[in-house]
Amino acid sequence: MENRFETFAGSVIELNRLLQKIKDMEMKRFGLKGTHTMCLYYLGQHREGLTAAHLTRLCKEDKSAISRCLNELAQKELVCFRLPEKKRSYRTLHYLTEKGSALVKEMDERIAYALFHGGQGLTDNERNTFYHVMKRILDNLSQYLQGKETV
Repeated sequence: MENRFETFAGSVIELNRLLQKIKDMEMKRFGLKGTHTMCLYYLGQHREGLTAAHLTRLCKEDKSAISRCLNELAQKELVCFRLPEKKRSYRTLHYLTEKGSALVKEMDERIAYALFHGGQGLTDNERNTFYHVMKRILDNLSQYLQGKETV
C-alpha cells in the first residue's frame, strides 16, 4: 500500500531541494546567489517597478530577506530605485537597470531550458494537468490552514 503522506512530503521536499540547487548553480554563473533569482525574475516581469512589500508577497519571503536582496542587487548595479516625492520610503519602486535587464534575459533563457528539461517526456495535457492539480492542492492546504488557525 502506498503511503501518500510519505510520497507527497518526500516529493515536495526533494523538488524544493532540487529547485534551490538549480537556482544556486545557475545564479553562480552570474556571480549571484540563488536567493536573488525570484527577486530578479519578478522585477523582470514588472518593468513598471515593484515595492519591497510587493516583492515580499510575490517571492513569498520575509521583508528582511527581500531588503537584503535588493541592497545586494543595487550594489551590483542590477537594480535601482526611485524614492517617491513626499511619500514614505516603503513605497519606493525598484526597477531593473539595463545591466539587470540583460541579466534577466539570460536568466529567462536558463529558466526555459530547465523547465524544458524537467518536463521531458510529458505531453502538453500531462503538463497542464500537473499544474492544475498542484494549484488545487496548494489552495486546499491553504484553506485547511485558515480553518485550523481559528480553532
